[in-house]
Amino acid sequence: MSTLVLRVSVPTGDAYHTIAKELAAKVAAYVGDPDPDGTAAAAAFDEVVSRVLPDGGRHNVEFEFRRTDDELLIHARCDGRSADSRRPLPS
Repeated sequence: MSTLVLRVSVPTGDAYHTIAKELAAKVAAYVGDPDPDGTAAAAAFDEVVSRVLPDGGRHNVEFEFRRTDDELLIHARCDGRSADSRRPLPS
């Protein structure tokens, strides 16, 4: 089984969100996501962020990008909330 795990903690804010979103697209491309420009991975990233980020204040959001043989998992955690998104990968 092929595995990649990348964990990062990102403070809230537009600049950091943009960087982390680009990282999601790059990780997806690296692990072989069939979406050539990473748009789907960036959208999945936005979706998990929206599910864990509380309104207002400064927070750190922890992300884990995990690749297994058949999927890329994007996991986000913040203030006791967590959310996942899974992207199928070609075999």
